[in-house]
Amino acid sequence: MDQKTNTTPPIALPFTISIIVISFAAIFVKWSSAPSTILSMYRMFIACLFLIPVVWMKRAEFKKITKKNWLLLIFSGMFLGTHFALWFKSLELTTVASSTIILALQPIVALAGGFLVYKERTTLSTILIICISFIGVVLVGWGDIGVGRTAIIGDVLSFLCVVAVVCYLLIGQNAVKKVSHWVYSFCVFFFAGLFLMIFNIIASVPMVGYPAREWGIFVLLAIFPTVAHLIYNWLLNYVDSTTISMSILGEPVGATILAAILLGEQVTVWQLIGGVLVLVGVFVFLMQQKRSMVGSQ
Repeated sequence: MDQKTNTTPPIALPFTISIIVISFAAIFVKWSSAPSTILSMYRMFIACLFLIPVVWMKRAEFKKITKKNWLLLIFSGMFLGTHFALWFKSLELTTVASSTIILALQPIVALAGGFLVYKERTTLSTILIICISFIGVVLVGWGDIGVGRTAIIGDVLSFLCVVAVVCYLLIGQNAVKKVSHWVYSFCVFFFAGLFLMIFNIIASVPMVGYPAREWGIFVLLAIFPTVAHLIYNWLLNYVDSTTISMSILGEPVGATILAAILLGEQVTVWQLIGGVLVLVGVFVFLMQQKRSMVGSQ
């Protein structure tokens, strides 16, 4: 038996904390009146500042990055920046529940991307699970029809942001093998922020002049998700990546509860039914992936 199993500390509390802090990200975006590209840009740049001490100790790793990998990192960062810009914009237009539920499709969309890009094979049962989850997304969107046209646009942007983050992962998965996740994260965060800064300059979006409250939100957006990711990295010492991935199902639930308490948002019946289908579909998918991993060992 693996030695880690015998010394595994209680992980329920760290998991709970990570879900709570990551769920607050959507609330912070809702509280902000800054443009989505500004929120995204400062989140990336401030996160880079927090990573500098660790990256400085690992600065020798930068020599391992080839020209090809630098190019991959640049494009990976561009898609990451696009992901955050689209998601933050979707939160301006639709509810926290709809946006975060659609965001939970990431593992399934990643599978589809792996099939298209790397010709990874899948099973009929997995395809069925994907269909069920997408039916759930359709129902979530149907529930937003009564809210208004802008809510539907928000749902579409939320789905596009999932596509963008999957592109970010698919492009960067080769480059991350060359360096530690610290250096990789710093590079893609920096390029994401740089891409968003260029967009803001071209689009004439003001980058300064925001009140102290907005700057506080910028910092909180950088801190809270970073704390969650640090907890996930620590938990990887004791659980597998599929178990970590399952925590993605907690974010829509946590964010929806927080939105109801702090923002007064309500969930429609169609959104509830669609959300359950999406979360059940993603849960079954992740469990199936976990069984496949165990079976291949």
